Parts: sequence; structure tokens; C-alpha cells
Amino acid sequence: MDLKDKKIVLGLTGGVACYKAAELCRALVKEGARVQVVMTEAASQFIGAATMQALSGNPVYTSQWDSRVANNMAHIDLTRGADAVLVAPCSADFIRKLAHGACDDLLSTLCLARPSQVPLLVAPAMNVEMWQNPATQRNVAQLREDGIRIFGPAAGEQACGETGLGRMLEPEDLLEELIASFQPKVLAGKRVLITAGPTFEAIDPVRGLTNLSSGKMGYAVARAAREAGADVTLVSGPTTLATPHGVRRIDVLSARQMHEAVMAAVHGQHVFIGVAAVADWRVVNFSAQKMKKQDGGAPPELKFEQNPDILASVASTVSITGWPYCVGFAAESENLVEYGAAKREKKGVPLLVGNIGHHTFGQDDNSVILFDESGHTVLPPADKLTLGRQLVSEIAKRLERRSLLT
Repeated sequence: MDLKDKKIVLGLTGGVACYKAAELCRALVKEGARVQVVMTEAASQFIGAATMQALSGNPVYTSQWDSRVANNMAHIDLTRGADAVLVAPCSADFIRKLAHGACDDLLSTLCLARPSQVPLLVAPAMNVEMWQNPATQRNVAQLREDGIRIFGPAAGEQACGETGLGRMLEPEDLLEELIASFQPKVLAGKRVLITAGPTFEAIDPVRGLTNLSSGKMGYAVARAAREAGADVTLVSGPTTLATPHGVRRIDVLSARQMHEAVMAAVHGQHVFIGVAAVADWRVVNFSAQKMKKQDGGAPPELKFEQNPDILASVASTVSITGWPYCVGFAAESENLVEYGAAKREKKGVPLLVGNIGHHTFGQDDNSVILFDESGHTVLPPADKLTLGRQLVSEIAKRLERRSLLT
């Protein structure tokens, strides 16, 4: 649970998106957070305090004169010991209050009185015209200048029937944003290109050759890199996974398509991480029509040729620009230490991550070995997001050493 024992003050202001705040509250609790809900009077027009109390497991506060607080200073007490204040939904009016230091209700006063080390995070939710209004944009710019983090908004259909920017992010996206806010920004300002998932090599229009990779490890690395502050592009083979929030995704099918997408995007990248399980071979004699089974007949004879080596292609560009820092993945079935070390040397990359393919494909957990010029390091078995964060941390350390050397 990424938010275990974190105290989150969840503020609700007036807006239809309050229904999303209920699901967000539930998700925060499931992640181990202790949630304290504070609602404005306007928010109570859209959702009841009883609902939020049931979901959070704590009393809900709406008034700065609430006598349940022993010293009658709810605006002080509720943020002491808090790890973050998240206002979701945050209306245009409440953004105005934050920008100008207004404090005419409990939530606005609480935000102004919070300790300086407690981050204030807001998720705007309003009509597209309200969001685009110059006054709102001036206020949002002031919030950013004051160090307040803005989550969203998203574009799409709105409750009023109009379409455009202004929708509050979905609860799962807000949860990812909040979790990311607690992660060290060790890749801030860096651009990272990642491949993930399997590739599919067609035999005919309905059949093909692929592998059991689910893409979970690559998607976990992409999320971890984005959490660390990087601008992340993910080139993905066919998977059923949702794109990590804030990650740019390019969908491909075959190894050649993945090679083309990577080489088109690699310029200007600081880091390349090749996690995808790319097919080594493709079928040359592809049939334009479905190959029919003939009773008693011989099976079709397939002819193969080698696919381009994506990692080697990217590594070959490093000598020209010095970038990107290349990280490869090796999925073996045996002798991982021996084969992993040899593969790193052959590929000519500074870091290679080895794992046993049939032990990790489709699983939520993994166990990996890091190979570099100094030897190898075993990372203990863990869930793939944890391993992704550890890998990102290791890459950041190597980038820092590299910058010191140059």
C-alpha cells in the first residue's frame, strides 16, 4: 500500500465532480491512507457528509466553528501531522480564494494555515469556459508560482453538456498523481523512452507468433519513471493494460513496427529502457489469406528471417550524441547470471536487467538481476512497480555519476 499511514486531508468544494471524490476517498483508504474530509457548504449541495464519513471512517468537518475540536481551532488542528492536503474537486471560486489568500470558510482557512512543509494539491473541476477564462488562468498561474501542485484538468464531456478542458481527473488518475507526489524526483527534467509488452509476427491475417509477455514490467517501469519526474514515452506491443497516467503511449504490433517507432522517437531522449519481449524472428512467407488445413496434408512450411535488434540499434546512436543511456532487459529460461552478463557485453549497453521469462510473464511480481561493468546485483523478489522504482533509482544514480565524470 503506497499510502500506508499517510494522513491526507481531502477537501471538497462545490461541483458535480464531488461524486468522483467519494470513489477517490475509498481508493485512498484502500491504499492505507488515513483520510480526513473537509467540505465547503457548496460541496454539501452535491454530496452528503454522511457518505464521506462512511467512506473515510472519520468525522467530516464543514464549519470553522465546529465544537467537536477541543480548542475550537479546526483550521489549525486538522492539518497538523498531515502529509498532504488535496482539494478535489477544486472549483474556480476556490482557486480564486487560494490565489488571493482568502479564508472565509474552514477549508480555505485550513489551506492558508497549513504548515509550510505540507504540500497543497488541487484538482480543478469546472465548465470549459470557466477554465479558459483569463481570470481563472491568472489565478492558476499564481497557484503554480506559489508552489501549489495542479492535477489536471482533463478534457471531455462535461455535466453541463459542453465538451473541453475542465473535467476533474478520474479517481484512479488522481490516486496515481498523489502517490507520485511522494516519490523522489530523481529523473526530473529527463526524457525517457521505454518499450513494453510482446510483439506479434503475422503468419496470415488471423494467426501469428507471439509470446506470453503481459507488459506489466514495462508499464511499471514507465509509471515509476514518470513518478520520478521524467517525460515518458512508452512504445507498447499488444497488451490489455491501461496506460500509466501522464505517460505518452505509441501502440505497435510487430517487431519492425516497434523498431521504427523507437528510432523515430529516440532523438533527444536521455534514457532508453528496452523492456519489451521482442520477437527475434518474423515470417517471410506471410500468406495474404488464411492458411487452410488440408485433411491428411502436410503442415505449411514457414520461412523466417531475423528482426532488427532494437536495443543494438539504439546503442549504436550513443557514440554520435552520447545519449541515450541504454538499459536492456533479458528474459532467459536458465543460467541467468551467465547469459545475462554475456548479453550485456554483446549488446554493448552499460546496464542490463535479467529475469527468468517463464517465471515473470503475466505475473504481478518478479525477481531481477542487474548487470553492469562491475558485475551483478540481485534485487529481492517484489511487485513489479517496486522493482520499477528501484530500477529507476539505480539509473538515476548512474546518470549522476556520469554527469560528475563529464
